[in-house]
This record gives sequence, C-alpha cells and structure tokens, in this order.
Amino acid sequence: MSQEGYDNLIAELQRLEGVERPKASAAIAEARDKGDLSENSEYEAAKEAQAHLEDRINRLKLTIAEAKIVDTSRLSTDSVQILSTVEMTNLKTNAKMTYTIVSESEANLREGKISIKTPIAQGLLNKKEGDEVEIQIPNGTIKLRIDKITVG
Repeated sequence: MSQEGYDNLIAELQRLEGVERPKASAAIAEARDKGDLSENSEYEAAKEAQAHLEDRINRLKLTIAEAKIVDTSRLSTDSVQILSTVEMTNLKTNAKMTYTIVSESEANLREGKISIKTPIAQGLLNKKEGDEVEIQIPNGTIKLRIDKITVG
C-alpha cells in the first residue's frame, strides 16, 4: 500500500470515530426519546445504521493493522509490480490506457487506480516494456502491449 493510501485510511477512521459515531449515537438517543421502542421504526433504522458504521470501523481497523507500506523509492521500473503506473495500448482497438496498480483498498477506477487483484493487474504483473499480453477478462480476452512503466 502507498503511504498516501495508508494516510487516507487513517483519516477515514478518524472521521468515522470522531464525527459519524457521535451522530449515530445522537440519532439513536433521539429516536429512543420518541416513546415505545417496539413500534419505533426510526429507532430500528438508527440502530441498524450504527451497526453498519461499527462494521465499517472494524474493517478499516483490520485493513490498517494488516497494511504494509511500500517504499516507492525502492521500486524498479524494469517490470510491472504494485504501485507501477503502466501505459499500454489495446492492440485490437489501438486505444491507449494508463493504470496504476494499487492495493484493493486504494482502487479507484476514476483515478486510474486498479486493484492488484483484478484480472488486468494480474496479467500485467512481472511483465516488461514492449511485452504483449493476452488477459482473460469477464467479457472475453484483451490483448495489450506495455508501452511504459513508471513508479509514483
């Protein structure tokens, strides 16, 4: 995982614990004040929202505890690896695309960051500039040529 990705997870955890958790508790207290809890759908909804929030907090804590931060200064551009930015060409359509391979928790397609667990990332790992690869994706096979590998 990148340092930036790790820092984002820490910030998200702090926001959930410091802002969202008190909001959830307040919503439960407000709903409780409205009377009979056995027929209070607002109370049930608030309790369910709190349970989802606590689950998210626990999953974030686990991800943070298991995170390994990669020192990008020690990465090579000889072959594709995690945190590599890969410029490639789809050999069927001649479309150019660029993806950075990141940890699952950092993946964001809009930012061009794909999870290392995706078929494309798996097909690119350990390949070199100039290599042509055929990768099985859900809707068929894609043939790509790796044009450039950078880090950062």
